Amino acid sequence: MSLQGPIVVIAEDIDPVLVHALESAGANPVIDAVWSKAAGVVSRTEPAGIVMPQAGDTVSTKTFEKLAHTIAAFTVFTPVLAAPLDGLRDAMPNVLPIAADASCERIVARLASAQRVRTLHATVERRSAMLAEKDPDAPAWPSHDPLDDATVLVAGRGRTYPGLGTAVGERLGLIGALGIETAARHLNARDVDGIVVGDGFGPRTLEAFLVALAEDPRFRDLPVAILPELPATFDAVRLPNLECLSGEPAAIVTAILPLVRMHAFEARLRRQLASLDAQGLLDAHTGLFTVAGFLRDLARAVQDAQAHGLSLSIARFSFPSGLDQRASLDAARLAGRLVRNVDFACRASDGSILVVFSATPLDKAHAVARRIASVLRHTMLAPADDPTGRIDASVTLAMLKSADTVETLLARVSEPTTVAAE
Repeated sequence: MSLQGPIVVIAEDIDPVLVHALESAGANPVIDAVWSKAAGVVSRTEPAGIVMPQAGDTVSTKTFEKLAHTIAAFTVFTPVLAAPLDGLRDAMPNVLPIAADASCERIVARLASAQRVRTLHATVERRSAMLAEKDPDAPAWPSHDPLDDATVLVAGRGRTYPGLGTAVGERLGLIGALGIETAARHLNARDVDGIVVGDGFGPRTLEAFLVALAEDPRFRDLPVAILPELPATFDAVRLPNLECLSGEPAAIVTAILPLVRMHAFEARLRRQLASLDAQGLLDAHTGLFTVAGFLRDLARAVQDAQAHGLSLSIARFSFPSGLDQRASLDAARLAGRLVRNVDFACRASDGSILVVFSATPLDKAHAVARRIASVLRHTMLAPADDPTGRIDASVTLAMLKSADTVETLLARVSEPTTVAAE
C-alpha cells in the first residue's frame, strides 16, 4: 500500500532523507512545520498522517496540548508517529512510538500500517452515515476505549515471564504461552491485539517465529514487543509494528499500549464493517448476530425445519454471575470462531450465548455443545479477579418439536443445567 497524503512532518530541522522516503512511498504532498506553527499547519491541511521524527529541543506543554486539541477535532483516525519527547505522551497518549534512531524505511512502514486503519475507519464512517439515513434505529457502535477489549499474548520461559504476565494482566486481557508452538496455536485460535516476547528463546527460534508472523497477512500488522536482541538476519521492516524494548515490565507494556490500542480499534472496525454488510444484524461487539437478527433467523429456521421435517437443536451457554465484561465478550468472540457455517449464534442480554444447530439432532448437538464448552473452558480469558481459574459454562440443550414455536423452544433452554465439557 502506498502512502496517502498530505503528510505533515513536525521538526525544527527537517530531514530531507525522510521527506524523500515519504514522497517515494507515495505521500503527496509532504509538508514540513516547526513546532511553533504545527497546530496551525495541521488544522489547515487535515493530514492523513503526522510524523515527529526528532526529539529536538524542549517543547512546551501548551504546544503539545494545542496540537492534540487540533487532531482530536478530526472525525477520521489520524495516525501520529513520534520519537520520544518529554511531555508528549501526557497530552497525546495515542501517539504511535518510533525510536529516535528509527530508519526512514521503518517509519514509512509503520505509517503505511496505520494508514490502513485510517482507510478502514473512513469506510466505516461513510457507510454508517448511509445506514443511519436509511434506518434511524440503526445500532449504536461501541464507543469505549479499544484497550478495554484488547488481548495480548505473552510468550517466554525465562525470568522476565512472570513480571511481563503480571504487567499485561493488570491492564489488558492476558494469554500466556511458555513456548513458541503454544503461542502459534493461540494466534490461530483466537483474536490477539499484540505480542510480547520475553527471554528464553534462541535466535533461530525467535527468527522463525518473526518470519512466520511477517509472512502471514493476518499477523503482519500485529504489535510485537521483543526483549531479546533482534536476530541480525531478520529485516524489521517486514513487521511494521515491531518494537525492541527493554526495562521494567510495566514500562514495556506502557510503551506498546498505543500500538495495541490501534490494533484493537482496527478489529472493532472490522466487526462494524461486517455488521454494516449484514444491514446491522451482526453485533459489532462480538461478531455474532444481534438478538433481533438471531430471532429473525431462528423464526425462519423453525419454519423451514417444520415444513421439511428437518432436525433443529438449540443450546444456551451460561456463565457464572459476575463474569466481567472482558471475559464475557471474549467468550462470545471465541464462540463465533467455533460455530459451524450452517449454524448461527447471539449473545443474550444476560451474557449467555445462544447457538442454533441447523439440521442437527439432539445427540449430535450434544457432542458439538460439549466440544464448544470444552474449548471455552480451556481457552477463554479468566475473570479479572481470578486470573488462574477456568470458567465452566452451564449448557442447556433442546430439540425442536412439531408443536414448538420460537418462544416455546427458547423457553426450554432458559434454565441452564450442566453439560460436562470434554
